[in-house]
Amino acid sequence: MVAENEVCGWYPQAKVVRSPHFNARPAAEVSLLVIHNISLPAGQFGTPYVDALFCGTLDCHAHESFADLQGLEVSAHFLIRRDGELVQYVSCDERAWHAGVSSFQGRSHCNDFAVGIELEGTDNLPFTKEQYQQLVGLTDWLMGRYPQITASRIVGHSDIAPGRKTDPGPCFDWSGYLAAIAGAVPGATSKDE
Repeated sequence: MVAENEVCGWYPQAKVVRSPHFNARPAAEVSLLVIHNISLPAGQFGTPYVDALFCGTLDCHAHESFADLQGLEVSAHFLIRRDGELVQYVSCDERAWHAGVSSFQGRSHCNDFAVGIELEGTDNLPFTKEQYQQLVGLTDWLMGRYPQITASRIVGHSDIAPGRKTDPGPCFDWSGYLAAIAGAVPGATSKDE
């Protein structure tokens, strides 16, 4: 039997911090997984600022680099912190606001059909073992719940917004992650297929 929160698109193992920055998906199937990275301030981990940004409560005077974030309404479905803690902000059945101007295989507005996962990190630092372990488990759940998400439909933000975004960056271990997914999900293959 599927748990009540799973029916509503909430991952049972995630800490829930509800964001107001979402809306209903159009009549579109969930068929894309987008991986991002984030840290606030840049390069600092374990701060409360990502939660605050996604919840619309960020004090933009708390750090000089936050000035450009004033009034920004953004969210992701999930955040995986450096220690592997998993936070969910928006139900996967709803549209989180993470991709911005984006296109995948000629289809624009990726937020309409994508789930967004933020990894606490930067483009130029390796992610942690705990993050990859959590990401593989979450991906397995998402692929089971949304069968149109296949390995070839897992992308970085840079793939759907080239020239505008660079995350998750060159330190993200695509080959190790995709191999782990293939081991966890029967029939999963490489990103390039």
